[in-house]
Amino acid sequence: MTESTFHTDISHRRPIRAVVAATLLCLLAVAAARPALADQNDPRLPQLFDVLRKSDNSRKIEQTEAQIWRIWSRHGESASVDRLMQRAQMLMAADQVALAADIYDAIIKRDPEFAEGWNRRATLRFMTGDYDGSVADIQKVLALEPRHFGALAGLGMIYMAVDEPEGALRAFEAALAIHPHLPAARAHVGFLREQMQGKKL
Repeated sequence: MTESTFHTDISHRRPIRAVVAATLLCLLAVAAARPALADQNDPRLPQLFDVLRKSDNSRKIEQTEAQIWRIWSRHGESASVDRLMQRAQMLMAADQVALAADIYDAIIKRDPEFAEGWNRRATLRFMTGDYDGSVADIQKVLALEPRHFGALAGLGMIYMAVDEPEGALRAFEAALAIHPHLPAARAHVGFLREQMQGKKL
């Protein structure tokens, strides 16, 4: 999946549905509630993604997904970045969006190669209605970590929110290719396929 797969001019579409915003926030912010390990370059990740693709054990899948989020969520080399990430998440939870945005900007400026910094800012931008900005940040996440099923599922939810079912379906299918049991993606793929089939008929 490359950046060019998804067009980004979506600012003219209808406002976000509250339920979609809440679901995306839960999906992309789940990492903040978990203890941390190291970033997207951690050598343990390939084996963990292999487990996600091959396992049918729901408990093992849940534990593996949680470990991947823990690894993604920690910078690995900068304790100060980790503290900033925690602070920004607390501010988001307290609806201090502008302050959280400043911190995410600082994190990205300090280390533009840290994928989760972009991912968290994508969530914030989505919540504030900056859909183009959110998509741009998600594309940056995917350039740094193409396996980021959370970013792909978030992208799918953005396209659902702006009534772009084809883009949503592509994003969810890409997420499921990496994490076949991802609830946020599985819940929407069937519906979107039926919707698109109905349009063809």
